[in-house]
Amino acid sequence: MAQDRIQASNVTPGNVSTQRVKLSSGYEIPQVALGVYKAPNDGTTEQAVKWAFDCGYRHIDSAARYRNEEAVGRALKEWTAANNVPREEIFITTKLWDDDHKNAQEAIEESLRKLQLSYIDLYLIHSPEPGEQSFIEAWKQMEAAVDAGKVRSIGVSNFPAENLEDLIETSGVTPVLNQIELHPYFNQAELRVTNTKSVSY
Repeated sequence: MAQDRIQASNVTPGNVSTQRVKLSSGYEIPQVALGVYKAPNDGTTEQAVKWAFDCGYRHIDSAARYRNEEAVGRALKEWTAANNVPREEIFITTKLWDDDHKNAQEAIEESLRKLQLSYIDLYLIHSPEPGEQSFIEAWKQMEAAVDAGKVRSIGVSNFPAENLEDLIETSGVTPVLNQIELHPYFNQAELRVTNTKSVSY
């Protein structure tokens, strides 16, 4: 039986690397990003990020756990200066690792330092710590970071429906998105339905 197609709204047209979707925070996110998972924290990653920018990408997806935020920050600083591109045209996503749920404010400051940024466009809880509800405390600290202007949008990653619903019910604040693994061999149909009903992009 055919499944209902899930489509995003508020899409700003563009090419594959620049098309944007408006988030509930009011900011727009480019739909396609260069992910730097497993990329080394050195010049090879810096060059890859610069090449991505040259090709039209405007979104880089990193994480504290990837241990390459410094390389991303160096590439961003050098490329925008060399090409006279405003910081506001680049969208940076990074993530809070499980071990730092209770120290999210410090983790945000560390990511800002490594990325050489005054604000992060999108900050995600990388995953809910197994067997814990520490992501609730992390979320409160992330909300404070938004109020302080250090983060523009906050969301989650790899959250099953139960954790996503608990977070929304407890905090009263809906994540702008739930970033999940998705491909033909792992389509997560049920979670996609929950995301469509729960997250607020």
